[in-house]
Amino acid sequence: MSFQPVNPITKDLLNIVSDWQAFPEGAAYNIRQDSQCAGRRSTENIEIRPKTGGSGLDIIVKAGTKGESCYIPACITKNDVDDLVYNDFYIGEGADVTIVAGCGVHTDGDGESRHNGIHRFFMEKNSKALYLEKHYGSGDASVEAARRIIDPETQCELAEGAYLEMDTSQLEGIAHTHRKTSAKLEAGARLVIKENILTEADSKASTDFYVELNGDGCGVDLVSRSVAKDDSHQEYHSVIVGNAPSTGHSECDAIIVGNGKVDALPELRANNGDAMLIHEAAIGKIAGEQIIKLQTLGLTEEEAEARIIEGFLS
Repeated sequence: MSFQPVNPITKDLLNIVSDWQAFPEGAAYNIRQDSQCAGRRSTENIEIRPKTGGSGLDIIVKAGTKGESCYIPACITKNDVDDLVYNDFYIGEGADVTIVAGCGVHTDGDGESRHNGIHRFFMEKNSKALYLEKHYGSGDASVEAARRIIDPETQCELAEGAYLEMDTSQLEGIAHTHRKTSAKLEAGARLVIKENILTEADSKASTDFYVELNGDGCGVDLVSRSVAKDDSHQEYHSVIVGNAPSTGHSECDAIIVGNGKVDALPELRANNGDAMLIHEAAIGKIAGEQIIKLQTLGLTEEEAEARIIEGFLS
């Protein structure tokens, strides 16, 4: 197949969401630009296979693969793009890999562009994966004039002893996002999700987690940290279902800046007497003494606030 050339806006977005300039030599990758492929490479152990009709990818990691990486960023560089992609990850038994995704959306002037990424993970016995994802928007500073929308959905099936860690971030510039993640865990499997979200202006972000703990000794750890600035609104909803002797933990910490709003609704369902489930939620503003302390070190109030937010989200 022929690949479209990577344009300058895509290059800028790639450097932010997936550290494109530092792709390891020999790594597998697929670059998606404005709903088309701008480059692809498979390796001996990681095959990237396009789905029929070009609607997405099958990423197949051979059993026993160790220490390899796969990059699958997606970028939108103009208005009026409605991008939908289905990516399925098949992680073979005993494999241990890193997957770097991420999406950047750029718009200017009136108009709207959207990226919907539907990802499914099929983790075989004793496999392990680290999944890194950043979302970022650029272009016209007016959210109303140029709406950037990213709605990711992730579905996970973890076989016995599998381990999946997901580190996801929304940086800035996204007008609307609805992030949905569901998972089913078998015996001894473990899922760890670390989410960081920044909203600003009048943007909105909602997170929905639904995890079934179905096997003895499996566990999940959901940690969400968010900052709602200006007039933005965030919603957090997590459901952990303990169907077996298992452990589950959900934590939502949020900072409100300006007129931001945050709703946190953690939910636990213990269907087994040996399911140990915990939830935590904390929402508040930046303490005034923190600002004052940093101002005594020479920072302005705005710089102090930015430094505190950066530390909180990292």
